[in-house]
Amino acid sequence: MIPSLERTITLTDMVAYAGATWDWHPIHYDAGYVAQAKLPGPVVDGQVLGALMAEQLLDHYGPRAFITALAFRFKNMVYAGDTVRIEAVAGEPEDGRVRVTQRVLAEDRLAAEGEATVRL
Repeated sequence: MIPSLERTITLTDMVAYAGATWDWHPIHYDAGYVAQAKLPGPVVDGQVLGALMAEQLLDHYGPRAFITALAFRFKNMVYAGDTVRIEAVAGEPEDGRVRVTQRVLAEDRLAAEGEATVRL
């Protein structure tokens, strides 16, 4: 069983991520822009969810594992201050690889779901 990963994503985290990736779209940090768009808060960059999905897999399988594929679909937005929980179910290893299905829950919403292949 792969342990869940849980993380609260703060606005500070989001600004740090924007700086690291040069994604300065105001939807991720500007309260005025977000209010004008009638959103409940700044929107977490979707790639943050992918990074957390990868973190969960590497934490579980260890430093010798390598993610060869990771694909996911967004289902709902995630906002600054939301706590996300990534749940994962692994298949049986085959040829030194394992396929994993993952779900990202944000508070009570399904935020994303996807699959990964990990070389063990």
